[in-house]
Amino acid sequence: MATASVQHPTASWEAMDDGSVFYRKQEVYTMQWKVKDLSDYIIAGARYGGCIAILRDPHKVVAFGANQFSKPTVQIFSSSGELLQTIPWDQGSVIALGWTYDEQLVIINDEGMYRVYTLQGDYQQFSLGPEAAETGVIDAKIYEQGMVAMTGNVTLMEVKGWTGSKPLVLAHPGFSDPPIFWSLIEPDQTVSRHVEVLIPHETSILSVDSLECVDQRLSRGPFARLAVSPNGKWLALLTASGLLWVVSSDFQTSTAEFDTTPEGLGTAKQLVWCGNDAVVLTWETLVLIVGPHGQTLRYYYMSPSFAVGEIDGVKIIDSLHCDFIQLVPSSSDKVFRPGSTDPAAILFDALEHFERKSAKADENISSIRPELAKAVDTIVEAAGYEIEPYWQRRLLQAAQFGRAFLDLYDPTDFVSMGQALKVMNAARFYEIGIPITYAQYTHTTPEHLINRLTARNLHLLALRVSSYLRISPEAVLKHWAVSKIKRSRTSGSGAVGEEDDTQTCKIIVEKFRSTGEGGRTVSFAEIAKKAWESGRGRLATVLLNHEPRAAEQVPLLLMMKEDTLALSKAVDSGDTDLVYHVLLQLQRQLNLGDFFRLIEEGGPSLVQATNLLQVYAREQNRELLRDYYFQDDRRVDSACLALEDASRASDQAERLESLKKSAKSFSEDKDHSFEAKMMDDCVKLLALQETLEKESGGRVTFVGLSVNDTIRSCLVNNMAKRADSIRSTWKVPDKRFWYLKLYALTDLKDFDGLEAFAKSKRSPIGYEPFVSHLVKQGHAKQALPYVAKCDPKSRVDLYVKCGEWKMAAIDCKERGDKTRLDDLRRACPDSLVRRELDQVFASMG
Repeated sequence: MATASVQHPTASWEAMDDGSVFYRKQEVYTMQWKVKDLSDYIIAGARYGGCIAILRDPHKVVAFGANQFSKPTVQIFSSSGELLQTIPWDQGSVIALGWTYDEQLVIINDEGMYRVYTLQGDYQQFSLGPEAAETGVIDAKIYEQGMVAMTGNVTLMEVKGWTGSKPLVLAHPGFSDPPIFWSLIEPDQTVSRHVEVLIPHETSILSVDSLECVDQRLSRGPFARLAVSPNGKWLALLTASGLLWVVSSDFQTSTAEFDTTPEGLGTAKQLVWCGNDAVVLTWETLVLIVGPHGQTLRYYYMSPSFAVGEIDGVKIIDSLHCDFIQLVPSSSDKVFRPGSTDPAAILFDALEHFERKSAKADENISSIRPELAKAVDTIVEAAGYEIEPYWQRRLLQAAQFGRAFLDLYDPTDFVSMGQALKVMNAARFYEIGIPITYAQYTHTTPEHLINRLTARNLHLLALRVSSYLRISPEAVLKHWAVSKIKRSRTSGSGAVGEEDDTQTCKIIVEKFRSTGEGGRTVSFAEIAKKAWESGRGRLATVLLNHEPRAAEQVPLLLMMKEDTLALSKAVDSGDTDLVYHVLLQLQRQLNLGDFFRLIEEGGPSLVQATNLLQVYAREQNRELLRDYYFQDDRRVDSACLALEDASRASDQAERLESLKKSAKSFSEDKDHSFEAKMMDDCVKLLALQETLEKESGGRVTFVGLSVNDTIRSCLVNNMAKRADSIRSTWKVPDKRFWYLKLYALTDLKDFDGLEAFAKSKRSPIGYEPFVSHLVKQGHAKQALPYVAKCDPKSRVDLYVKCGEWKMAAIDCKERGDKTRLDDLRRACPDSLVRRELDQVFASMG
């Protein structure tokens, strides 16, 4: 039963002229501000029950009073008139104010500079560029996802998003005189998905986008006002003669015309849409609603008002009240319309009969039983459109009453509506001041409402809503922690004490842990970054100790110049890519001395980083590795690196230089004198080889050969004296030299020279190598003379190697070795040789 203090929902309904359509004006708030006349201000209202920004109009003379500022100041109020923020402005003339989707205030000045403010007064500053600064900005239209600015030469510049992107110049409309007014259709409402600017020109409208300017060839102008419906499908145009014309956005379908001249108030101050159903015109104290077919409603106010178009109505604000006007929703109309016979109205009436214990309740239920489920759904929907909690409860009680008579009914919508109403009622409370409707709530999503509460520092309410709707509170907790850091107590000197940092960190950590699973997923690194940006480096470091993800910790530590700690955290993570990232960044930021000292002072904990640095430098930056070895006094490693460089060098001078460095590094370590001597010898050998190549006229390659190969190459190329000189210089043993000369003379097929060499002195290697090598090279005949000089015991086998079986048999006969001869007979390759061997065997008796 309704109480006397609660009006029936139909008390605020008013019918259009024909009585078929009802609109309702609901007083949402009594304004808490002290603003007396809104006509003295430039005003921007945010949609979805958002904030109101006002700036005193510099073109109007206003008496200085208690609510006035001596300098330009933008004041931000909630929809209930509570002051949220005051922004001093000293950046020139303000051209336009507007709101983003995230309820951030955009202010643009006449030089093309614009700022995007949060509700806490923080801002980001951007510019439209030098062209806008030179020609000046004369007007701008700010919408939720971007802005279009008009410069002094009627150039249109579009800004997409609020990240400071480069402006896009749209097609030029083709005239130089600035229009009195203009409007735009947002990108998500156009077929092309690009912004479309509408500019009145003479009697027509020009449609401008990034590619072209199209004249719509209208003849109803000139036009004094223009408004685009929230869905972008309809345009409301007010001519200079006072005729309101509603037409489709493609200018093909006309739906309504209304002559405003009988009002006798001149041109309307504002032209906005009331949802997508009606058009609102405002004068100083009159608000005129024009319906789809030209029907009208009039509302009068005591002081000048300001209208903010919403997707489902219009918000009207004056110095005393904040009202919301909308078409009565269909579900509400079915339930509350006088004389309604809709099943939903009968169900609602049945509840009242039931409470009075009247039998008519059962009759009502029986009459609508086939449509009872639909009636319940309608009543649940109607509850969402009511602002007064009493009627919300009554409607939900009626729905619950109807559910009791249904065997199967999904209660999901009923439960969801109850949750949504509880959240919306909390947001509508005058101290919060967000009069969001159910249509706006579903359009923007609950997460968006939570973000808006968070932006106003209403963290407790945002957390409770998140918990109630089972939405992750991560974003709320982050914002709360950053706000906590900014508000944390400072010492008298202006610096923050260590105890304050520790206490602030403790409060933040405990809050996150007490929030449950949602708090445990919050990144401490992001909060630490904000602390560091606020000049709280010590607090940032302490917060980072609670960040479990090294990949989040390390980049911020590097930014904070906590180089050693960053490298240590990267090593502890076991992520080699992260260690490389830190090492390479530190190498770029620090001079080499400081870089190497940082690694060295890390001790055993940074051994992995040291090893990874060496691996990287060996493959990618050998100069860095060379400097590191030098800085660390690692002489042997430096020598080995230089030796490796020598092996890779393609230039002889570069190779010699690397070898000299290697020799020098080895010589500085007394335990590696042998290696130093080898490097010196290598340098000498390379120098000699270079000389030999010059002597040979470049026909023979010596560089890179060993001493043995160099001697052999000299012998092969008739440079015997050089070979002897090298033998003497490098003290090549006789045995090795004889082998080298044997191989060289065999390769040259200089058998006479070989014979002379063999006779020059007693061979230190004997003569069996002569025979074996000559046979191996296919010179068995030339090998025979040397068999006789070999040891008697091996001559038989050597003769066999040379293919002289008969001579082998004769040698056996001369030594009287009949057994060996018999073995030869059995091993001989053919019958002819066997016959010869048999003859020798027979001659032995």
